[in-house]
Amino acid sequence: MRSTSNMIILAVAVVMGTVAAFMARAWLQGQTHTASTGTIVVALAALDSGAPIAEDKIAEVSWGASALPEGAFASKQEFLKDGRRIALAPVLRNEPILRSKTATADQGGLLSALLEKNMRAVTVRVDEVSGIAGFIRPGSRVDVALIRTEGGSGHASSDIILQNVKVLATDQLTGMQIDKAATIARAVTLEVTSDDAQKVLLAEKVGRLSLVLRQPGVANNVDSSRRITEKDLAGSLGPAPAQAAETTGAVRRSDNTTVTIIRGTKPEDYSVKSGPNW
Repeated sequence: MRSTSNMIILAVAVVMGTVAAFMARAWLQGQTHTASTGTIVVALAALDSGAPIAEDKIAEVSWGASALPEGAFASKQEFLKDGRRIALAPVLRNEPILRSKTATADQGGLLSALLEKNMRAVTVRVDEVSGIAGFIRPGSRVDVALIRTEGGSGHASSDIILQNVKVLATDQLTGMQIDKAATIARAVTLEVTSDDAQKVLLAEKVGRLSLVLRQPGVANNVDSSRRITEKDLAGSLGPAPAQAAETTGAVRRSDNTTVTIIRGTKPEDYSVKSGPNW
């Protein structure tokens, strides 16, 4: 009797285990089917800004979510249907390629494709000092300072004419290339409004432009600024040379007067206190 009961229990356990195994398999198959809902286009290798994106540089991979990221491509055919594309920003290996990071040939070239709506590109000539020694890169934010000397008085002044301006390119480089050594740019292209572009062009005629690099974390802040003149440097440079000579180098006048009396051939000096009639 006991042996029969054990056999029945064992048989029930085997049946339940088999049912559980089939249910688990069905659930896993369902999860796999749900995860593979579509494909997305990714980069087969890292792409620098400005690099052409040919068909052999991209691939379709499975995408588990029900919806693609905004601007993503579901297939290589969709990616290539508008013609050859170029990268507007660096793309990492296996990173999904988005429309916001690419441009087509009919968009008028790489630089024009980088411009935001209603914005303009203007180039500023810089040197090692005014270009901050090569530390300005595409994507940096800068202020533009105008340094000039007034013709009549000859006094020098400095004014911040633009703030929080985006750098589009240094020389002809439009992307951040971290793996390459920094070089001293001779020209920096800025993204500005139409009015600000005219300010820059006019400012180059009346003085010298210099760029001031902004901290990335506070790039959106616009600070109040005022004209800085030579008077503002007085406290930093100390007293003027004439004033310094007057306060430190001048000889203090004595209150006494020296009188020389000659007795025969022997001169004798006497010091007498000066009076109001001297």
